[in-house]
Amino acid sequence: MWEQVPALLGVVVGAASSYVATSIAERSRWRRGRAERWDAKRLDAYASYANILKQQLSIAQRMGATRGFPHAADPLDFELGMTQLAENEVRRAAEWESVLLIGDAETIGAARKWHEAVWNVELYARGLKDGHAGWTRAVQQVSRARDAFYALARRDLDIAGPPPPSGNWPRAWQQEDEPV
Repeated sequence: MWEQVPALLGVVVGAASSYVATSIAERSRWRRGRAERWDAKRLDAYASYANILKQQLSIAQRMGATRGFPHAADPLDFELGMTQLAENEVRRAAEWESVLLIGDAETIGAARKWHEAVWNVELYARGLKDGHAGWTRAVQQVSRARDAFYALARRDLDIAGPPPPSGNWPRAWQQEDEPV
């Protein structure tokens, strides 16, 4: 019997090693799968939120065109614009909850700065603030906040490469025709 102990011990060690290796591999595969699922959900949340915020900004800019602000086109009736802003704000607030739930802290902070900058543009569009210079500064702030959000969202999603080119507003081609 003592002659069979080394063989028996080898079988036990082999089985234990196989069990440990399989467990580690399965746990790693499960974690990788979970990370991929959450990355997809974060991408969807960030993209949905960005699209809704862009719609909200577009409505405000169109209302700004009605008020005669520079670099704004396609005027929108004030009452219709107010209705669309209210409807869009409900959708934005709902999407915001998804961003808060699964976004990382820095990206959430950038998203918050972006929607607050859009709200500032809305104040001009609604007639609660006035002045072409203030309007231009407000929309420039939206561009900077949007750029920061996209840079942080890309980092959170581990998207390689530099962020997209800045959407600085007004664009250079818009400024060419302005008097100096």
